Amino acid sequence: MRVLVTGHRGYVGSVLCRVLQNANFDVVGLDVDLYGDCDFGRTQDAVPFFDIDIRDVEYTELLSFDAIIHLAALSDDPLADISPKHTQEINIEGTNRLAECAKRAGVERFLFASSCSVYGRGGNDLLTEESPVAPLSRYAQSKLDCENILRRMSSTLFTPISLRMPTCYGASSRIRLDLVVNDFVGSAVANRHIMMQSAGVAWRPMMHVEDVSRAYAGVLTAPTERIANQVFNIADSEQNFRVIEIADAVTEEIEQATRMIAKDAIDERSYRVDGAKLAKTLPNLQYRWNLVKGIRQLRSAMTSAGLTPGDWRSDRYRRAHRLRGRIERNELNAKLRPTASSVPALCY
Repeated sequence: MRVLVTGHRGYVGSVLCRVLQNANFDVVGLDVDLYGDCDFGRTQDAVPFFDIDIRDVEYTELLSFDAIIHLAALSDDPLADISPKHTQEINIEGTNRLAECAKRAGVERFLFASSCSVYGRGGNDLLTEESPVAPLSRYAQSKLDCENILRRMSSTLFTPISLRMPTCYGASSRIRLDLVVNDFVGSAVANRHIMMQSAGVAWRPMMHVEDVSRAYAGVLTAPTERIANQVFNIADSEQNFRVIEIADAVTEEIEQATRMIAKDAIDERSYRVDGAKLAKTLPNLQYRWNLVKGIRQLRSAMTSAGLTPGDWRSDRYRRAHRLRGRIERNELNAKLRPTASSVPALCY
């Protein structure tokens, strides 16, 4: 199967491509590489790729593909708040354009990276795909809007599947330190303490980035009748944690690390997620990681890379900070497109 992965140079995409290649998929990427100088540790083997913004894709570029995994987006709340207008342009209109081109090109399967953040303020009960949604941010609303767009595009020849992503953790050649586990481990390794930004009572569904990638691989090959026009939580029901529990797990694994709590701050987003539907649909899917193993992997990777307090504080591994910096340096314009000054001159 020939698969196009948009956002293949991102945190999830760089791991997903490796997992797919190891499973003998023919993988091609599509990415404008906004974080091109943000590699962490050893980079993975390259894949063939299109250097194209998803807002500019043409259907003729998709004619050879059997499936698309669409990861590319402004990928969290702080990123979406940089430019609300262009969040809609990239996350919603870009997804709509890509899916329309894919359908016209005869791409049979379209896997969309949605988010469990659509549940918003979900309380303490486990949330299934049938539970009410209550997005609390532009980012979460954009994901829900895309789910609805794709649902209407479904046909006998075009199969969209929306996969609601958990909060990922784990090592990647494009690691992010603006994700809770990675942030806490990075701070514990570099600073010997963790500063929580809230009291830590909010729930989050957690999953290692490699296990998320295995879920995508499983959906790629699942029988169409099991997955067509469906929404799935990518989640392990046993891996829902309060943020304070994550902090405690990190301090237990990293010697001499302590935690501090910003008790007055409140995180309104809180959701525990049920992964039973996907587990039933993909009975052979097995998750290989848990939180403690992931913390140990991150500790080893960060220690080997010599992560310093300066590295941890920098914008190198923090997406919203990086984009704001690139805009301030006039490398990107307000539409998050490269400026003329940032494009290398052609050499003849």
